[in-house]
Amino acid sequence: MRTPLVTGATALSERLRAVSQVAPTDAEAEMPPYMESFLAHLRLLVGVPFEYLIPDPRLLPDESIRFFYLDRSWCDRLVDGSVAVGKIGSREQAHHQGLATKVSGTLDVSERMVRSLQRGQDFEAVRAQVFLAPKKADLVTGFLMRSATVSGWPHMEVRAYTERVAEPFDASDAAVVAKQLPLLRLERLSPGVLFVLWQGVPELVTLEEPHHGVQFGIDVSADGRNRSVPLRSKTGQLLARNQRKIDLPLPTRSRRADVIDVLRLRDALADKALNLPPSDGNVPPIAQTGSASFAIAVLDPPWRQRFEGTEDKAGDEPAPMLPGLKVTDRARDAGLKLAVSEIYKLG
Repeated sequence: MRTPLVTGATALSERLRAVSQVAPTDAEAEMPPYMESFLAHLRLLVGVPFEYLIPDPRLLPDESIRFFYLDRSWCDRLVDGSVAVGKIGSREQAHHQGLATKVSGTLDVSERMVRSLQRGQDFEAVRAQVFLAPKKADLVTGFLMRSATVSGWPHMEVRAYTERVAEPFDASDAAVVAKQLPLLRLERLSPGVLFVLWQGVPELVTLEEPHHGVQFGIDVSADGRNRSVPLRSKTGQLLARNQRKIDLPLPTRSRRADVIDVLRLRDALADKALNLPPSDGNVPPIAQTGSASFAIAVLDPPWRQRFEGTEDKAGDEPAPMLPGLKVTDRARDAGLKLAVSEIYKLG
């Protein structure tokens, strides 16, 4: 075993004897990149054990989603605890107290580059871009979701908006993108648990299947007995009557109920286009002029789930209780007590 050039005791002794760590004429030292990156990740709870986020599994049961605000004070204390490792005396304590506000302000901006760093981008390039126009720290919100959709669609698209956007809308439209909240963290903590953080408070949150390609499909009822094809316009939008979509029964082969009769389906779609069914806005179904129009008619675009609005019942009167049996009164009943004592005597 080789003898170390400098021992820990020697290094500590030299440091304690030093008059100052930074010369008075030097510019104030910045945090090293590795430290700034680590603390920025910590501010967004990267690396925090899951049991600290959800102490009891019953708080996040299967097929559930929980929205929350991030406690910024709690995250600052988390950072304080991590840097406390280097506090070995009153000098380090005073140094931390003097620079704690500046460190917190730096991390308010640095935390916005965590997602880019997780995706493998260069630290210096990302930091220079983020610090071009540093903004004051905003509220951070997010959600935790445990669902089969997380494992079923690992590349599910998650977006949050500053206001409610009416359907139908294109998520890539410039006007819609302008209403989107900055995404700070999007990570699968396990195959079935998704963790998301945004900068700001959303009015609308959407979960959408990944757009990996064109998909075709039909609608199937909950019991699996009824199958239908919803009518669509020439732009692919669903047609509705009284805000309910218009369905066309799905024709199948006479000897194989699990095989679609494509020719009869095409003829039925063409008939609906000629005999315009009344729809909201009087928009006609797409005319069947070839394979392209048929593809639009049987299009199954990515599924989109919306979460919007809130109903705060705090402070409301409690719901009326149903009349029930008071156990204490029943247990005090003299007749019941006598019957129980007689049973014990017989035993």
